[in-house]
Amino acid sequence: MSPRKLTGWRKSSHSHFEENACVEVGSGPGVVGLRDTKQAALAARPVLVFSRTAFTAFLDHLTDGR
Repeated sequence: MSPRKLTGWRKSSHSHFEENACVEVGSGPGVVGLRDTKQAALAARPVLVFSRTAFTAFLDHLTDGR
C-alpha cells in the first residue's frame, strides 16, 4: 500500500517533544504506518508500513507483552 493512502495520522503518546523524538502513527486497510514528525517538510516523507499483525508483534516485542 502506498503511504499516501494512510490516514488518521496522530502523534504517539510516548513521543518526547522536548527531546525532538516524535513518531506519528497512521492506518489504512490492514496496515499501520510510522513516520518521523521531524521530517514534515520533506515532499517524499519516509514511512514504514507494517501489516497489522506485524505491527502488533512489533509493539509486543517493544513492551515485552505488557
